[in-house]
Amino acid sequence: MTYLLLAEKPSAANNFAKALGGMSGTFNGQPYKIQKLYGHMLEFVEPHEMVRGEEAKERFKQWTPETMPWDASELTWKKQAQVTTNATGQKSSKAKAIADVAIAAKGVSAIVIATDKDPSGEGQLIGWEVIQAIGWKGPVKRLYFIDESEKELQNGFTNILDLPSYDKDGEYVKANVRSQWDYLSLQLTRLSTHAARTQGYRVVVRQGRLKSVMTKLVADQIARVKAYKKKPFYEVKYKDNKANVFSRTFDEDRDRFRYETKADAEADARKYGPSKVVQDSVTKKETPPGKLLDLGGLASILGAQGYKPKEVLATYQKMYEAKIVSYPRTEDKFISTEQFNEMAPLVNKIAAVVGADVNLLTHRNPRKTHVKDGGAHGANRPGTTIPTSLADLKAYGPSGVAIYETLAKNFLAMFGENYIYNSIKGHIEKYPDFTATISVPLSLGFKAIFDADKETADDEQSSDSLSTGLGASADRFVFEGVNKKPAHPTHKWLEKQLSRYEVGTGATRVSTLSEVTTGKTALLTDKRGKLDLTTTGEIAAVMLEGSMIGDPAVTEKLFNAMKDAGQFKMKPDAVLHTATQLVKHDKDVFYHNALKLHSKVGAPEPIVEKEKAEGEYVPTGEKVSFNREWNGYAFSDQEVQKLLQGEVITIEGKNPTSGNPYRTEGKLAKGKYKGNIFWGFKRLEADAYTAQTAPFPLEWSGYKFTPNDQARLRAGEKIKIKAISKSKNPYEVEVTFEVETFKGVASWKIKPHFKERPKSAAAKTTRKSRS
Repeated sequence: MTYLLLAEKPSAANNFAKALGGMSGTFNGQPYKIQKLYGHMLEFVEPHEMVRGEEAKERFKQWTPETMPWDASELTWKKQAQVTTNATGQKSSKAKAIADVAIAAKGVSAIVIATDKDPSGEGQLIGWEVIQAIGWKGPVKRLYFIDESEKELQNGFTNILDLPSYDKDGEYVKANVRSQWDYLSLQLTRLSTHAARTQGYRVVVRQGRLKSVMTKLVADQIARVKAYKKKPFYEVKYKDNKANVFSRTFDEDRDRFRYETKADAEADARKYGPSKVVQDSVTKKETPPGKLLDLGGLASILGAQGYKPKEVLATYQKMYEAKIVSYPRTEDKFISTEQFNEMAPLVNKIAAVVGADVNLLTHRNPRKTHVKDGGAHGANRPGTTIPTSLADLKAYGPSGVAIYETLAKNFLAMFGENYIYNSIKGHIEKYPDFTATISVPLSLGFKAIFDADKETADDEQSSDSLSTGLGASADRFVFEGVNKKPAHPTHKWLEKQLSRYEVGTGATRVSTLSEVTTGKTALLTDKRGKLDLTTTGEIAAVMLEGSMIGDPAVTEKLFNAMKDAGQFKMKPDAVLHTATQLVKHDKDVFYHNALKLHSKVGAPEPIVEKEKAEGEYVPTGEKVSFNREWNGYAFSDQEVQKLLQGEVITIEGKNPTSGNPYRTEGKLAKGKYKGNIFWGFKRLEADAYTAQTAPFPLEWSGYKFTPNDQARLRAGEKIKIKAISKSKNPYEVEVTFEVETFKGVASWKIKPHFKERPKSAAAKTTRKSRS
């Protein structure tokens, strides 16, 4: 009766092994084996590969506007082993990893999905899709855990639950219908891109559930900022001898005491004179600490400090695996009683690390606003492993210190007392319409530790002014005001908008913002948390006008529909039908809006055709055409003729991107790109040379090789040179001349051999905690 536990990733498998006593064995009398997964290991095949019949296959293969929207009922939702491409262009498949699961499953009594539990049900989908792929027909069970600490993993193992079949497992159904809906939404990217290209814009315009809403919200807010016109106004107010301001409540439809000119306001001011101040009431009030942060709130705070969402996600994940912070992808804003009891003894240690005053942490009982049962992982907070110092956290990533300091202080604020203040109301004795309400702090409480509401507020939002009390007398003055300018969209602002519509979880919002602010197809820019549109984002924003995919209310309904599918209140097919309706609607919107692009975005950049060389390729007698430039090098007429003769030529140039000089040999040859055959210059493969015959670079990283250097390197020696870094700093390094492969292409290159840096104490601690 052995259980096979499917851990979501290798690090999780290692943590299970620590908690249970090995990668296989017996725990509490139950035999088990642990099998590591690598996140999602399957992906949908191309659409034409999941339909039946030649006509349907041909139609789905085209990806043309005429064939969209697809009929979702025709799709079989077939999956294959996921194929990934690394930085060097090499592809790898998860097929072997899936086969390893099938081998491990032989002879076991049940498979246990032991992946993360997250709001989207993604962990359930990761487990079930592998189980389906290997054709398992036996029992399937579920192991839930709050975090990857030994105690929680052991507790989860002791309380393994039975699962129904996948189609009756609500978490799987919710995640699967989301996955299928997102696949159908790929049509939107193809349609918006095609619509833009009909107007001459050579861009990829990405669309999707969350990214389109983000783009539209930011674009609309930027439009409000641009449309804003400053309209000053003047009115009479009073200021007492303690600088408190008294004003009248203004109703735009009724009142006429605001003036367009200062002269009119000054004339009005002459009606009023000095007066005593009357205190009407004093009310003692208290404010509890703000909510615990989710990943979205945390990332929005760090964004203003210059940390990008992508970096925060990566660093947080590493810190989570080391148990320094809690589970990242939670939507809880509270922690459980058990989690509170676990963390309470660590409060003083955490405070010492982040420099919080322990004397302020006097509220040691659970707060009803922060501690309640019923969640999954609990809010984002410090983990059970306490770093010895903030400096140790730099080993995890640039934002490591900021992540921990912010999370820790937000968590510690829960142990601070309430903020206590007097709310004092008063009026001007002679002119009682002039009133003021001020706050006089009595005890800062948690605000002396961390104020989550202030930290997550819009950047341009002003906080209430504090006072020492009302003055005894006041005099009138002319106040110059201005209509409020819309706030420029920031990470904090966007987080607030998305939270208001309950669109996505904190973690999905951060990951999507990371996606849309990076890469060549980025829709937004992010500079210290300030968001703007890229040129592609401007195009996308125009396309989204009047669309459904860009409407946050529509996306909110869609998220609710997916939840309903998971609770079996709505059939998955009905949810997928909304995708078809949306694509049909937005298809027309995109092509209609594309006609506005020239007037709203400006004319597209002209396409500059590369100069071509033409002639007969003598060895075969074919008529050929090829680019006269290769990697920044322009072929001379004489070189063109040699290439047409089939000869090998040697060229020396500078890489247009890096500026580094190069020397290489090559000849004219046929190539293939995206199924199309073309002619072009192709450098000779590495195996066509030896170290003695391969083209040798003239210089490398600012160092020019002497004839003696070249002879020694060609002989296989390692030599030391003085190079210059990209930041213009000189350094010494040993180099060799050998074959290296980049993006699947092997060539003879200078290879540096850097000395391994000594491991810092922090790095050693990091690796130890991950092992």
